[in-house]
Amino acid sequence: MADNSVDQSSNQLLPLELVDKCIGSRLWIIMKGDKELVGTLLGFDDYVNMVLEDVIEFETAPDGTITPRKLDQILLNGSNVCLLVPGGEGPIDNLEKKK
Repeated sequence: MADNSVDQSSNQLLPLELVDKCIGSRLWIIMKGDKELVGTLLGFDDYVNMVLEDVIEFETAPDGTITPRKLDQILLNGSNVCLLVPGGEGPIDNLEKKK
């Protein structure tokens, strides 16, 4: 009887491999708490600590207002990252598109 199973290992993409493919690209990063960032990924380590440039930090106040702040370059602690969105534009652009 022939083995019809597909080798899944060749189709598998590990999380750090996906992050590695994002080097040089824009990322939308959603943090624990009320902060989100959009920036260009320069590098990262096994703990997903990241070096980003051309960063915009978005802080959401309790009343729902979003305050952006521009930063040239940052080192981001990966332990506070909840979600990475490759090619993401951030919360303000997404709100404008919904209108």
